Amino acid sequence: MRKLCEMLMHYGPLAGRILLAAIFVMSGWGKVTGFAGTAAYMAGKGMPFPELLLPGAIAVELVGGILLILGWQARWAALAIFLFMIPTTVVFHNFWAVDAAQVQGQAIQFMKNLAIMGGLLYVMAFGAGPLSLDNRRR
Repeated sequence: MRKLCEMLMHYGPLAGRILLAAIFVMSGWGKVTGFAGTAAYMAGKGMPFPELLLPGAIAVELVGGILLILGWQARWAALAIFLFMIPTTVVFHNFWAVDAAQVQGQAIQFMKNLAIMGGLLYVMAFGAGPLSLDNRRR
């Protein structure tokens, strides 16, 4: 059991960062390849100037996600993504303001985002872990 705990402490943060970042890298890339559709979706949700805001969202998701995976400036990357997720969650998963057929799905998406934000807070508090560029030996 002790060996398992040691392995988990060594490899767990890397696996956690990869799992946490995957959704942002995939989402950011999806925004790049579907720029016009994403901008239209944002406009439909009432976002002002989606063509100006969308590149920022792409940068936060892609760059932040890659930095998390690499474990380089991981605390800053986690903070940027965390702050990005606050308005994103409120605007795009507002389960309190959708029709009854969408409430459950949007509530689940809202809670999923809160869980991801919890993981990001963990990275902000404890750093990237041993297998990261932040902790490489000099």
